[in-house]
Amino acid sequence: MSTRNTTITLIAQLRTIRDLTNTEIRIAETRIAQARTEAVRRELAENAENARGRVEAIGTAIRELGGVPGWIGPFFGRAAAAVKAVGEQAQSFDEALLGDLALENQILDRARYIKALATTVQNADVVAVAERLITAHTATVEWLTTVLAEDALGGPAALRRTPFQAATGTAVKLANIPVTWSTRGIDRALDTVRSAPPALGALLARGAHAGDVAAKTLSASRDSALETAERVTRREGADSTAEALHSRRTATGVLDPGELPIGGYEDLNVTQAVAAIKELTESADVRAVLAYEEAHKSRPGVVSAAQTRVAAIAREIIGLN
Repeated sequence: MSTRNTTITLIAQLRTIRDLTNTEIRIAETRIAQARTEAVRRELAENAENARGRVEAIGTAIRELGGVPGWIGPFFGRAAAAVKAVGEQAQSFDEALLGDLALENQILDRARYIKALATTVQNADVVAVAERLITAHTATVEWLTTVLAEDALGGPAALRRTPFQAATGTAVKLANIPVTWSTRGIDRALDTVRSAPPALGALLARGAHAGDVAAKTLSASRDSALETAERVTRREGADSTAEALHSRRTATGVLDPGELPIGGYEDLNVTQAVAAIKELTESADVRAVLAYEEAHKSRPGVVSAAQTRVAAIAREIIGLN
């Protein structure tokens, strides 16, 4: 490729990456509303501002190469981001983030290509712009990959699902439940149904001995009802149901202090709690502590430490050090 043709290709790639960066800015601005914490909101706002600086640098590079930056870039970015935002209402949370990740990877790959082109024509200024883009988008790709891993581990992720995404995600999971029924499986299910009335009757009989179970459940608080239900189902051998109830209690932060994975947690100050959280190796244990902390004390330093620990575990799992 001649120097002239390389320069023409370089200008075209810079224009494309400028338009994609404008899209990135609008998406970052829409993600601010999904931020879990104020720190993440500030980070997203800062990312958007930094991206604006990169757009200016790209425009300067285009002009220095003899091209015209054009005025359609910001409009293209707003339009593309608006279309993406509308489309996300019908997407699950992970699919929306995967779309963000695809955009960031595309910008990253184009930035590497631009660096190669600029190196060919020996344009140090454009090489510097490309390196700036590579650094920024490498970090963003890693951040989004970590958020996806956090979500896969059950959170807390840096971004929250919108109500639409939560509903869509549930629908997708239901639609993708494997259909593995066999004749033997159907027979076992029928046997379970046939045996259910006596088991249920026995359970109600034991409950009646202590009083009216339904009345007590209705009059009890949600937390007490969940704890009682877990205890009864576990005693009756319904382990899967008991685990589901325990998970619900964990997620809502209503575990008793003695059930937390950190002994004597109630008596720990912020420094001690943070140190103990850093020693946890399972994301489920960190989530349990975080939910309890948010429901009872909500100490910012402890909450931040728990979120950081989940992110560290997620990065370790996906191989990002």
